[in-house]
Amino acid sequence: MVANVEKAIFDKHSEVEFAVVAILCRGHILIEDVPGTGKTVLAKSLARSFGCSFRRIQFTPDLLPSDVTGVAIYNQRTESFEFRAGPVMAQIVLADEINRATPKTQSALLEAMDERQVTVDGVTHPLPEPFLVLATQNPIEYEGTFPLPEAQLDRFFMRLQLGYPRVKEEIRILDAQRLAHPVDHLAQVMSQEELLAAQNVVRDIHLSDGVKAYLVNVVSATRSHPDVYLGASPRGSLSLARAAQAYAAIQGRDYVIPDDVKALAAPALAHRLILQPQARLKDLAASTVVSEVLASVPVEASATPVRA
Repeated sequence: MVANVEKAIFDKHSEVEFAVVAILCRGHILIEDVPGTGKTVLAKSLARSFGCSFRRIQFTPDLLPSDVTGVAIYNQRTESFEFRAGPVMAQIVLADEINRATPKTQSALLEAMDERQVTVDGVTHPLPEPFLVLATQNPIEYEGTFPLPEAQLDRFFMRLQLGYPRVKEEIRILDAQRLAHPVDHLAQVMSQEELLAAQNVVRDIHLSDGVKAYLVNVVSATRSHPDVYLGASPRGSLSLARAAQAYAAIQGRDYVIPDDVKALAAPALAHRLILQPQARLKDLAASTVVSEVLASVPVEASATPVRA
């Protein structure tokens, strides 16, 4: 799966792995970076690799909630209302530039992301399985944007940042897209049934009491950090635990080690932190705070597996 996506996304092995981790955990992904770094390409590559139904929603200030969820239309022939499904009724939904829509439209995704259903005119419609929201946003463009509220940020399982490629990899991108885009030639490598089975398997990855204690200590330390106004919630602990289980499975293990927690801490926790005003003035990144927390929280001996 990772190798297939990397045919279109170069030099981003960890980020692609993290995206697959989120999918295995039934989690939604927020891809935040400057324009042109491959956010939309990553979303399309994942959708093609899984063979799931894919819809793209271009978020704009005039987008209405009904444009996302769907609308009930009166049919004169049957004298009844019929539900016309919106683009959110797909298995993989790309919410492109999500911070360009108004808060009212952004909130239309909350029920879909959290409960995997949409309610239109009092009627609840379940979403297909698997269901995943891949949202993108530009962190440096503030004109005409509406920042995501903390409640919605917390619903994203993980936040990824791709960054600029290295010189050698950027030359590979030029060569790869000379005649056609690599994403157009990606094949399906996993069926929906295999994906659902894999999502169930990762829940059985062993999480020892020592690793659980270390993980909770890391999350608790974000709440007492001097530069943090509001730390990660218990939802953050759950997300980090599930991400560590999926990451361990990808590495070929049936148990989680502290290094799995460290690898996933920044993608799973950084977007859940609200920094103090003085920290924002210093341009301190939330990921830097997570790194400081990881350096300060000791790993107990009980969290490290003993090898025979």
